[in-house]
Amino acid sequence: MLIWIPVEGSDKKNATIKPQLEASQWALVDFDAGEVRSVKFYENREALGGEWVDFIILANKFENYMDFMNEGMMVLVVREEETIEDIMTAFKFKELDEIGL
Repeated sequence: MLIWIPVEGSDKKNATIKPQLEASQWALVDFDAGEVRSVKFYENREALGGEWVDFIILANKFENYMDFMNEGMMVLVVREEETIEDIMTAFKFKELDEIGL
């Protein structure tokens, strides 16, 4: 499954989650069988070219998330996690909060 995370930085170990409007990069995480398969960085979401993405993980629940839901993505929010590694560990153990209508 593919997961978007708006981040600051382009190093998969040190990049930290940021609100969408503050993010300098978008990390696309390929997560399969409980493991991160790959992390690719894009300047914006449109650079992916319309490929289906399953989840987006946002920095807080006050961000605009309706567009993502309209695109069919499940929207999750971090609690205290900051790095991609911490976020994906929380994702694996279902420790992220879901945003819903």
